[in-house]
Amino acid sequence: MGDEKITIKNQNDAMNALKNLNRTLSRLAMYIACFCLIGLLSVVIYGVIMRYVFNNAPPYVEQVALLLVISVAMFGAAAGVRDAGHIGLDSLVRILPIKLQFWCSTVVNFLSILFAISLIAGGYQMAVSTYASTIPTLGLSEAYRYLPVIAAGILITLFSTEHIVALFKSEKVIPSWH
Repeated sequence: MGDEKITIKNQNDAMNALKNLNRTLSRLAMYIACFCLIGLLSVVIYGVIMRYVFNNAPPYVEQVALLLVISVAMFGAAAGVRDAGHIGLDSLVRILPIKLQFWCSTVVNFLSILFAISLIAGGYQMAVSTYASTIPTLGLSEAYRYLPVIAAGILITLFSTEHIVALFKSEKVIPSWH
């Protein structure tokens, strides 16, 4: 009986650690996405002004904008997974019995993990294969384009795992932005 209490306490401690880590990472991901969105807006406005007002288009604007778009999409999507803001068929799932709702949510989260693993694997593979190439006008390795993809895959895996554990413990994941 004493060992069971220790095991449950350890499981609760691990779950609390995962919740705290994920809450922090989700907020960080959203801050990064917002910062990159502001950067994207700034770079595009700068590029338009330089091109149409001064007739002197900087060659690097398009490449920087592309890196920022990838970052906004990946970090924003990861934060959306944590806060359950991704696209779903809630109206269909809500009419199902409670047990089927539970299993639908579980399957969705497992599929999210599979998707995240494919992001990690594919992003890593692309980063390795393009490492020797450079991004035109920036002089950076092409591999940098895939770092946000890999990071998002890791975050989505952590966030979906938290959702699955919470489902089995009949708990709710409290959104980072509430």
